[in-house]
Amino acid sequence: MFTGIIEAVGNIAGIEERSGDMRLYVRTGALDLTDVRLGDSIATNGVCLTAVELPGDGFVADVSRETLTHTRFPDLALGERVNLEKAMMPSSRLGGHIVTGHVDGLGEIMERREDARSIRFSVRAPANLQRYLAAKGSVTVDGISLTVNALDGDCFELNIVPHTAQETIMSEYQPGRRVHLEVDIIARYLERLLGQAQATDNNEQESQGLTMETLMAHGFNR
Repeated sequence: MFTGIIEAVGNIAGIEERSGDMRLYVRTGALDLTDVRLGDSIATNGVCLTAVELPGDGFVADVSRETLTHTRFPDLALGERVNLEKAMMPSSRLGGHIVTGHVDGLGEIMERREDARSIRFSVRAPANLQRYLAAKGSVTVDGISLTVNALDGDCFELNIVPHTAQETIMSEYQPGRRVHLEVDIIARYLERLLGQAQATDNNEQESQGLTMETLMAHGFNR
């Protein structure tokens, strides 16, 4: 598990194709690796990767075909900067929100504009993820825990303060860039639980998903 609070920015130091999948070498920059062991997880642009080698200045990880299919990792380039976060410890503060490191889909930066010292982004979300997004709710973008400012059709709005821009790779984002999205896990479980309750109530075999009527029926909207 992760918090979505980026600990360091690293870069891609090696890309090796291996029988249809990939092995990545990530230099981790200022990330403290003294407590990292083989088999530990490090979120890389929001993707949970397992360290299989620790050369001293970073880590090496195998990337499966499943991960390559659902992320923009096939487009990675040597030297590209990436957001890094080590797995959460039991004693860690949950400064962001609960993040699993399992990418739900790819979004696209549609607009970027300066707003005083902040940067505002409009990000288009895939149709199957839009129902999990809510104004002032949480979303993870390339591993960064962020608050959704507003919803506008198939897009959601983000306000990036100077600290976030400085400590992550978001300052590099321009329209057209694809980004990893992970929606709030609580919203996913809530949908499933309420969907099962609705199916039971209606003696149905399939869940109907999360609707306003379902929320109201179970006391979540008054």
